[in-house]
Amino acid sequence: MLLKKFKVSALALVLGMSAASAALAQDKFVAITAIVEHPALDAVRDGVIKQLANDGFVEGKNLKVKYQSAQGNTATAAQIARQFIGEKPDAIVAIATPSAQAVVAATKTIPVVFAAITDPVAAQLVKSKEASGTNVTGVSDVLELEPQIELIKKVVPNVKRVGVVYNPGEANSAVVVKQLKEMLAKQNITLVEASAPRSVDVSSAARSLIGKVDAIYTTTDNNVVSSYEALVKVGNEADIPLIASDTDSVKRGAIAALGLNYFNLGEQSGALVTRILKGEKAGAIPFETSKNLSLFLNKKAAKEQGVTLSDDLVKTAEKVFE
Repeated sequence: MLLKKFKVSALALVLGMSAASAALAQDKFVAITAIVEHPALDAVRDGVIKQLANDGFVEGKNLKVKYQSAQGNTATAAQIARQFIGEKPDAIVAIATPSAQAVVAATKTIPVVFAAITDPVAAQLVKSKEASGTNVTGVSDVLELEPQIELIKKVVPNVKRVGVVYNPGEANSAVVVKQLKEMLAKQNITLVEASAPRSVDVSSAARSLIGKVDAIYTTTDNNVVSSYEALVKVGNEADIPLIASDTDSVKRGAIAALGLNYFNLGEQSGALVTRILKGEKAGAIPFETSKNLSLFLNKKAAKEQGVTLSDDLVKTAEKVFE
């Protein structure tokens, strides 16, 4: 009789533990927000969700995922941040600087994983490259500028003036442009700036560079990338070669890009979310960077913009759009 009672009690304990484990597994909620929708940032989001699934957190099964885009509006980004915080997710993934700044400003308790942030320190998301000790970690998409300049020179060998269209109000863009200007000057190349505070300003900003530059280089500025087709139209019409820093822009009409794979960056960010969902503290995880660069080329764009790509450059490309 005692043995029977023990077996029943043991079974109840096992079933209770299983039920508790199942409840815990089903109790995960990840909120994702981005400042705007464009191919690179969309790829980050998709990479996060894919990595979570690979790690056993499957949307619709044991994971709830909610996504919202701010459509390029910083006020909307702040509203989304407040809304998400009220819903108390287990973690918030904030893609691109304005969205990350909005979320970090709004919560000091919910774990935040930023993604596609060029300079998290300059954006005041963290104080240093060390573990933050707060509720924030993430993955930076910072690029070394020396290889970017070398690519510009390979596409346009006699380049003397490089144009850049960017939003001066986006912290990351301002930092990169300042560094780029200083580094180009050391090679006797002038940087010509054109301001695009809104996505709708990209076309007019690009047109202001006609006759003033030998090429246009684009950072991962969200206003520019979200309106890249407007830039391509100007480049094609005026024979201005376009060199990008994200590979997704090459299939949209840039001649070349030496950049990160943003889906992979999303997977890297997703791996950090997994660690948090499994119990690690965001503040104990230093933010990460990605060093895996890919060269993409677009031969059709080169022809449209009056450039002949060297065979040596083409041979080194990971992907060539004909």
